[in-house]
Amino acid sequence: MRIDCKHVWQHISAYIEGDVDSTLRGEIDKHLETCESCSAVLDSTRNVVILMADDRVFELPAGFSQRLHERIDRELQFGGS
Repeated sequence: MRIDCKHVWQHISAYIEGDVDSTLRGEIDKHLETCESCSAVLDSTRNVVILMADDRVFELPAGFSQRLHERIDRELQFGGS
């Protein structure tokens, strides 16, 4: 089984939490070895998890959520390898 960026992004949360089977984990690991984009998504997602666990409150810049969702939609549509 060969996976692409879209598959990695769909399973990134479960991957971080250790909730993927060993076959899928191996495929994601192989993909992450060569894909800078997915490695960045993994690092960013881990950072978000750490920030969400922090009790402090952070105010996001105006329009951040909209820009984030637009970027994710663009990446999912065009950016997968």
